[in-house]
Amino acid sequence: MLIKNPEFKISAVSPSQYPKDNLPEIVLVGKSNVGKSSFINTMINRKKLARTSSEPGKTRQINFYNMDEKFYFVDLPGYGYSKMSKAEQIRVGNFIEEYLNTRKNICLIVFLIDIRHNPTANDKLMYDYVIASEFPCIIVANKADKIAVTKVDKAVENLQQILNPLKDLKFIPFSAERKIYTENAWTEIEKYIK
Repeated sequence: MLIKNPEFKISAVSPSQYPKDNLPEIVLVGKSNVGKSSFINTMINRKKLARTSSEPGKTRQINFYNMDEKFYFVDLPGYGYSKMSKAEQIRVGNFIEEYLNTRKNICLIVFLIDIRHNPTANDKLMYDYVIASEFPCIIVANKADKIAVTKVDKAVENLQQILNPLKDLKFIPFSAERKIYTENAWTEIEKYIK
């Protein structure tokens, strides 16, 4: 999919700020620093639409990015950032939960995990939460550039075996550095944009 005029819409800190135009929403979840913002930038071939940072825990709001008036990429705050105070972690967690429980426009959750590591306890909690929510979901094994190309398929298979042994969810590799996986990601996402 070619996105010609992507735009940052709003950093929402409460439901009253969510967009009201009823476009479908593709929601990105994952731990802090897993590469959600880089995923957006790579998918739309832009360097800086979604702000990235090497410091985890930067995103504390829900960021809405309008894709040519067709749909939104919605970047949720990352979880599991240890330097965030417990109170802040709870506040952000409640905020994410409220969005996922009440928003009617969600058509797909893109759950990013790090291809190099087994899922953390927080990843498993989020996975269970997403499954319980019954939203359609694909799992993106990000940072595939950090391992040898020949090991990518095996690493993705291993992650699926750990998180989703029933194999009823789609797991795909991704890398913001190696743009070779972008088309596969679009192929999956486009199935959910009505």
